[in-house]
Amino acid sequence: QVQLVESGGGLVQAGGSLRLSCAASGGTFSGYGMAWFRQATGMEREFVAAISWTGLSTNYPESVKGRFTISRDNAKNTVTLQMNSLKPEDTAVYYCAATTYGGSDKVQTNEYRYWGQGTQVTVSS
Repeated sequence: QVQLVESGGGLVQAGGSLRLSCAASGGTFSGYGMAWFRQATGMEREFVAAISWTGLSTNYPESVKGRFTISRDNAKNTVTLQMNSLKPEDTAVYYCAATTYGGSDKVQTNEYRYWGQGTQVTVSS
């Protein structure tokens, strides 16, 4: 059983940056594909970024491409999401997720087996 714990959320002004971290335990982290999703109030959970188990392949939707960067450290069992040029529409609860599939092309919530509890990101205008 994999446990995921997110940290690093908070309140930031538009144009600012935040760095989210996800610490994994209880499984073979280095073999898992990892991702970040977000869910704004009243909205469905949406894909934000994914990274392959090697860290060599990443995937982003157009809404965050060029602003967000996902990375991982398999030695430390962590995955991070660097978020720059934040916009008010980035406000959401951000979730870390893991799949036993090692690639980065899974973008649906039902393709991920393990989830963290989420961390709130609020971007003020």
